[in-house]
Amino acid sequence: MKPKEIRELSDAELAKKLEENRAELFNLRFQMATSQLDNTARVKTVKKDIARIQTEIRAREIAAAKAN
Repeated sequence: MKPKEIRELSDAELAKKLEENRAELFNLRFQMATSQLDNTARVKTVKKDIARIQTEIRAREIAAAKAN
């Protein structure tokens, strides 16, 4: 996902996407351990998406704290 796409999501959608990506990463790691994974670069992509989502969630928390 691109950062612009992530910024457009609501808080609930971000939480859902984060959970989906974590589940996908778990499955990718399991496939890699059993030598069933064809595209190993997908692991890196999913990890970066997780980091981007977490960064946006944290940025929103900081913005909310400053607003109060």
